[in-house]
Amino acid sequence: MLVYVVPDHFSSFLFFFKRCSRYKNRQNATSVPEFHFILFSEDPDLQPVLFGLFLSMYILALFGNLLIILTVSSDSHLHTPMYFFLSNLSMVDIGYISTTVPRVIVDIQTHCPVISYVGCLTQMSLFVIFGCMDDMLLAVMAYDRFVAICHPLYYQVIMNPSRCCVLLLGCFLLSFVDLLMHEVAVLNFSNCKDIFEISNFFCDPSELLKLACFETFINNIVRYCTGALLGLLPISGIIFSYYKIVSSIMRSPSSSGKQKTFSTCGSHLSIVCLFYGTSLGVYFSSSLSHSPRNNAVASVMYTVVTPMLNPFIYSLRNKDIKIALRKILSRVF
Repeated sequence: MLVYVVPDHFSSFLFFFKRCSRYKNRQNATSVPEFHFILFSEDPDLQPVLFGLFLSMYILALFGNLLIILTVSSDSHLHTPMYFFLSNLSMVDIGYISTTVPRVIVDIQTHCPVISYVGCLTQMSLFVIFGCMDDMLLAVMAYDRFVAICHPLYYQVIMNPSRCCVLLLGCFLLSFVDLLMHEVAVLNFSNCKDIFEISNFFCDPSELLKLACFETFINNIVRYCTGALLGLLPISGIIFSYYKIVSSIMRSPSSSGKQKTFSTCGSHLSIVCLFYGTSLGVYFSSSLSHSPRNNAVASVMYTVVTPMLNPFIYSLRNKDIKIALRKILSRVF
């Protein structure tokens, strides 16, 4: 009698497929909308590679951002507005990457890229809050550099602790307003069909707006308002701040002073270029490419790569951070 032995990886795939099917049936039975993500690859041999890649990037991002927070909090010389906003940026980056990557890792492991209606709204809400906070903090950090360079004598007066807290609170409130605009547009899914296909690996707000059951006119209003809030407002603030900074530097007769000023702004400018460069790259690639999988791969750049690289850009380019890191390492070892 012939006995056919099912390979381990195939049997595990069948197990997860059955479990995913039971989940879908349970969702359909309760007539609650569910959302299906796209897979980066359907090749079973690539799943361990993708799992290891996302896991390593997530651990690296957590390690780098936690190290920045620890460094700033442990060194009294770094208790300044600039590093206060940097440590908050690191905390926001941890939340930003934690909104998407753990879910991707689970989906790769279980072969079940399905999320419930409540789960999708929760993920989208956290993504919008942390993404907008990231955006606004970059603008606030540019304003901080503008005050430090253009008004150095009044820097401590203008950027006092209460003003810094107000600016941080303003970033959160603007992010919350942006979230409310998204929620108004996407809370109507329960009156539509039961299954939605999202052309990304997470509940991307722009994808949800495309699928929302609102009229095109309302969707366009939400898009324009969020675009102005997320794009026009912070970018205008950053451009204005650096215009004033460059003008101030050009008037300085000292070449060493110019070099020192550029070095203090170099790390922030690198992060701004990385954040907006990847976001614009994803936007244009999605406009030119009609492949959802290519768009999902492009989205990895600003959702995963940017939060992972931010702390290393600051630690490698910033002299104060490097000195503080050496002190910490000397204590440990």
